[in-house]
Amino acid sequence: MRITEFSNPRMAQAFVDYMATQGVAIRIEHENQSILWLDDDSNVSLVENELERFIRDPNHPRYQAASWHSGTTSSGLRYQGSSLMANITQRAGPLTLTVIALCILVFILMQLLGDQTVMSWLAWPNNDQHFQLWRWFTPALLHFSFLHIAFNLLWWWYLGGAIEKRLGAGKLFVILVISALLSGWMQSRFSGVMFGGLSGAVYALMGYAWLRGERDPESGVYLERGMMVFAVVWLVVGYMGWFGLSIANAAHVTGLLVGLAMAFVDTRNVK
Repeated sequence: MRITEFSNPRMAQAFVDYMATQGVAIRIEHENQSILWLDDDSNVSLVENELERFIRDPNHPRYQAASWHSGTTSSGLRYQGSSLMANITQRAGPLTLTVIALCILVFILMQLLGDQTVMSWLAWPNNDQHFQLWRWFTPALLHFSFLHIAFNLLWWWYLGGAIEKRLGAGKLFVILVISALLSGWMQSRFSGVMFGGLSGAVYALMGYAWLRGERDPESGVYLERGMMVFAVVWLVVGYMGWFGLSIANAAHVTGLLVGLAMAFVDTRNVK
């Protein structure tokens, strides 16, 4: 029987892939529209319920995951190439992109003017600098190597972009500001003011996304458990001093705890 039709063939394929994970086979006929056909009408009730849920939120990660697991190369879809910038902006919102741009700008200035010069403007406040309010946040923009900034910005884009798209720029802003302030304050207690990096906020996003996904899957925000294991292992690497890396351990741990605490508060009423 005919189920429905979609003008967007990718949406049609996403729904078909998801239903395949539920053990229901649906065929697509590509004409002017993508028409969905169900051969076994004993599954009509299930298909209709799932279709209603799909239409409410077709971009939910469950459908993307289903396409990875169930999709095939024989779907008949043909995709136009897209630019790198289009791919980046598709996942990230204005706040995510603004922070990325600021970090890159500061990194370029550090290469041109030297680390010490830029840090004299932006480092954590020391002694009589406490009323220079920007310094309570700007250490998050400082990065000291290409590997350092690449690692942080990739995670920021991947997790921050998802949180901004799903929960809004306000939620991402709160996580960023609180994690930058608390992780910076804690790191300054251990190493003084000569530190920098977005990793405190990145670890906050890791903790938030993982726990939010575990307690509230319908939010669409999540971090795979394997990635969370990686984050914890990297903390251990930092504390053990392996590979001779200079790692802001206090900022990482503080950021992670901030993210977990905020996710717990945001999901305390989720059933």
